[in-house]
Amino acid sequence: MEKIYHVDLTPKQRKYLRKIVRVGSNKAKVISRAHILLKSNEGKTDKEIADLLYIDEETVRRTRQRFWNEGMEMALNGNPYPPPEPKLTDEQEAYLIALACSDPPEGYARWTIELLTERVIADGIVMSISRDKVRLTLKKTN
Repeated sequence: MEKIYHVDLTPKQRKYLRKIVRVGSNKAKVISRAHILLKSNEGKTDKEIADLLYIDEETVRRTRQRFWNEGMEMALNGNPYPPPEPKLTDEQEAYLIALACSDPPEGYARWTIELLTERVIADGIVMSISRDKVRLTLKKTN
């Protein structure tokens, strides 16, 4: 199958990629992608590159495609992951903290993480929550 996305590097780009590969202080993923671009520029096929670098041919194809469409920096680093959504809103955290500070249920000397987790779910504050999330929320508030 003929390559759709050809990699033609300028001398400055080649020098930059060789530095990434030679120095080796970048993430392994970035170094591998630099190798892909350099080998693609040399005219090697996807299969040859994949065999040389012990990676999948699809990785080679995607890296070349990203280089062609979005440029060298995006081909090397990719898109950053979006920050994770918070598990609890400020109001839900406040409820949990107030609950932990209140008197424990009848028959218990103090609130446990399991009791707090069950109570927050039973009260309908959240649909589900892990005990570890409850623990970490209380830990950050001392």
